Amino acid sequence: MIISLSGAHGSGKSTIAQKLAETLAWPRYYMGGLRREAAKKRGMTLAEYNKLGESDPSTDREVDDYQKKLGETEDNFVIEGRTSWFLIPHSLKIYLDVSEDEGNRRVFGHLQQKNERNEDNNIESLEDVKESLRKRLASDRLRYQKYYGIDVNDVKNYDFYLDTTNLTPDEVFQSVYEYVQKNLDISKN
Repeated sequence: MIISLSGAHGSGKSTIAQKLAETLAWPRYYMGGLRREAAKKRGMTLAEYNKLGESDPSTDREVDDYQKKLGETEDNFVIEGRTSWFLIPHSLKIYLDVSEDEGNRRVFGHLQQKNERNEDNNIESLEDVKESLRKRLASDRLRYQKYYGIDVNDVKNYDFYLDTTNLTPDEVFQSVYEYVQKNLDISKN
């Protein structure tokens, strides 16, 4: 079984993907990290790389081709990426949501905890996070619609949807893990 996780910024995707992979003793693939590495190799921030991607599909295709190949050649892994559900259609598709305000607060708290300002080095307030994420979402929407004709935030694309706004990370994990377990049991029969 392949589990793909997507969702809103600050919804807990990375936390849940990592914990799920550890619990199942499966590999975890993080597409956002691969995009950041690709941007860095070009001497760009992620925001600059995303902007370039609006006119140069190769910036998305690199990571997307990698995801497709994983889906065709491997099994039993967790993958976190906005387009993973689409590129690996036989995956168990999970979408984690969160209110915009709570997501912004979580992202800002995470950046403060890690003592980071973010890839653009201009995030110093909650308002900066809000503006940065809005720009990123707009770029993501434009690219995914242009190159694939998809809306990665349309919950109809997913097998399991969970709003994490008022849940603790443990509650989110428990809900996701119960769903995964049910599907693992079904796939064994």
